[in-house]
Amino acid sequence: MTQLYSAAAALLVCTLAVLFKMSLSVDHVPMLLWSTQRSQWNPDTALHEGHVVSAQELTVLLQPVFTQNSRNLILFLHDMLSIGDFTYLSEFYGNKNPFQNVQGILQSSPSSLLLPAVDCEATKYLLSFLLESGYWKLTNITNLDVSQLEVNTSEPNLLVVHLQPLVSDLNKISTLEAVAENEKIIGRLTMDLQERGIHFSVIYTAVRPSRISRRTDVVGELRRQLMATEEEDSLSYPPLNVTAGKDICILFYASNFSLKANSSVLIDLTNATFVMQNVDISSSECSDINTTLSLKYTKPVNGISSLEIRFLMTNKFYGGSARNWSTLDSVEIVQDGEKFAKFNVSVISAPAEYSFHCQLVGTSNLYPARLIPSNNEAKNWDVFISKLQIQGFNIENNQFSYASDCTGFFTPGIWMGLVTSIILLWILAYGIHMIMQLTTNSRFDDPKGAALSVPQTE
Repeated sequence: MTQLYSAAAALLVCTLAVLFKMSLSVDHVPMLLWSTQRSQWNPDTALHEGHVVSAQELTVLLQPVFTQNSRNLILFLHDMLSIGDFTYLSEFYGNKNPFQNVQGILQSSPSSLLLPAVDCEATKYLLSFLLESGYWKLTNITNLDVSQLEVNTSEPNLLVVHLQPLVSDLNKISTLEAVAENEKIIGRLTMDLQERGIHFSVIYTAVRPSRISRRTDVVGELRRQLMATEEEDSLSYPPLNVTAGKDICILFYASNFSLKANSSVLIDLTNATFVMQNVDISSSECSDINTTLSLKYTKPVNGISSLEIRFLMTNKFYGGSARNWSTLDSVEIVQDGEKFAKFNVSVISAPAEYSFHCQLVGTSNLYPARLIPSNNEAKNWDVFISKLQIQGFNIENNQFSYASDCTGFFTPGIWMGLVTSIILLWILAYGIHMIMQLTTNSRFDDPKGAALSVPQTE
């Protein structure tokens, strides 16, 4: 039985690998569907390799979910996921296959369907489509705690579980921890419902494709991105905004906003901040000189009743550049109203008329923009923010201004190229100089005459 299970898991991984190689587009995500009821999907249903399921096709494929006898649906939603993550992480960890639980559930389910490529435009509005397609009792599980979950089987239930992002830091250990935690949530929730005799269907997908780096030297691959105003279609969710009167005075966006307390408790605030917007921003303050973005969360994870994160920005005139500059001076974290952590900030500044953008911001020494602990409590926190863009002054038309990027023009790669070019040019110049110093004989032997005699002085 164990060999059969291993063979089935290996077959699934191989299938995913083949499908991934054939799917080269970056605007699609995988979708796994399974159900405790039989004949939900036709096992002969097959899509040709490389096919991307459109929104219209997905609507047809999801019809069995709405017509099943027991209308209980679980939506496991990743922030970012790609079909390559299954194969890459499985190959990297070898025997520690991080998706073993999901593979086992998929294989053992009475009916299942694997869609390796679904158009992001379809998954972006998947939750809205599901809500419009039936009278569901919606339950959002944001704190990843399913132990106290109550399900009323007398009415249709839609359970939305926002899973942890696969990359919460720039190392693969954190990736494995995030996958393992997600596997526990999926296994615990599905097993609990099965033990209660509740039939259900599951949709496992993501909002957008992942950008997991395939190398550990991620920072070396960062390139300058001078961003103009963010186009609405390029964002899967709009930036968070704070208003003063009728005008927006603060804009804040990040593709991943995560904290880690005491190197063990991971707190993913991305969905709560931007997607679900379960965040209190009423304490934010705006002025022409000082601006404070205050983000308050209630019970973000078990063990923390309240969490407030403050971004303190100033607008000052600097004589050296003869202009005003917007600077993020510090970041503060207040846990449960008592524990206060403060970080000084480096590199995060921009002309006052611009927004600021940086690919990676956090406490790691590898990040272009760093948060430096200012007190002992701050040393207990790790902060990771990817694709940060923030603006606290001079916002026009309620949108980001041109972005000043944290990555300089002269990256280590550019400097290395310049130094190498200079060395090669010096060698070339030296070689040309030596060639020009070569001289030839001005006199030659005449075979019919006397031998040529050249004095030593010549």
